Amino acid sequence: GCFSEVAYSQSTGQKEQLSRCLQRGIRRVQDLCKVLQLPMVFEETAVSYFQRALQHPCFHLVSLEKKELLGGCCVFVTCRQHNWPLTMGTICSLLYAKQELFASVYLSLQKELGLSVPALSLGDLVKTHLNSFRLFQHTADVPATFVEDKEKMVARTMQIVELASETWLVTGRHPVPIVTAAAFLSWQSLQPTARLTCTFARFCKLAGVDLPPPAHLRLKELLEILLRMASQLAWLRVFNMDKKTVVKHIGDLLQEQRATAPGEGSAGSPPAAGGAAQEEGCPSEGKRQREDGRRPLLPPCLINPRKRLRTAALSASDSAITGDEPISDSEIEQYLRGPEEIRAFRKAK
Repeated sequence: GCFSEVAYSQSTGQKEQLSRCLQRGIRRVQDLCKVLQLPMVFEETAVSYFQRALQHPCFHLVSLEKKELLGGCCVFVTCRQHNWPLTMGTICSLLYAKQELFASVYLSLQKELGLSVPALSLGDLVKTHLNSFRLFQHTADVPATFVEDKEKMVARTMQIVELASETWLVTGRHPVPIVTAAAFLSWQSLQPTARLTCTFARFCKLAGVDLPPPAHLRLKELLEILLRMASQLAWLRVFNMDKKTVVKHIGDLLQEQRATAPGEGSAGSPPAAGGAAQEEGCPSEGKRQREDGRRPLLPPCLINPRKRLRTAALSASDSAITGDEPISDSEIEQYLRGPEEIRAFRKAK
């Protein structure tokens, strides 16, 4: 009989294996889109990206773990492109994935497929993050005094996040810990009497959200900013504020922040708009600013700079050394190790 030629890939089932991998991946992408309740157009785009990625040689030999994350990365890219606020932390928790590994696959996908991905707006992130909070309706786990109106809490959290952005707390940081800390402060400030005793950890537990490790630091920084703002207002200075009592006046402080125009000694104005420039243009204004004790709110790295080791100052004799001084014979002799070397050196002289 006649033997027809059979391609190597057909004999090994390579195409069928790729097809099964593709089918599993598409199902994973579709399931993820349904869990996130994304529109159908998002699902179609994410699936097309996944198909393109799997055909790319760069992703043929990656580990199974990375291939499983590839679908999640395609969904994440699609959400970003449609300005749909989804954080990397949210998608990693759904996929039980490590953020570092997910980020590496995401960057590879973006580079190899040449995808353009816009940055996520902080305002959209606030709304999305607060949507997941379980504090907007009374349940067995959430006492009546802890239930808050969603619109009020979103509005105040946005104001606190904007304040954090104006005072350099957001730059170079992960946004979710800042948003979580701002949400806690806004929630406390809306009903301080009943909520001041609630800890940050308990708040996150009641809300059903994770407490990211840096969130405690972001909370501390936000409170320090609010205390400095309070110290600059004469009518609040008399209360001798601390980190607990300042929360009661957050509404007033944010209102004052919005009312004070930039360049008029506002709390969030950048250093360039500070006292020196004003003093030149209007001496009385500069003097009044010094009397008020107002100063721009500086970023944490300038308020608490890292201590640098100081090198000891050189003495007059040490600083006079240039390196061109003649070397004495006795000094050369002390670097010669054996008696033979010493004898050879003396003979050479």
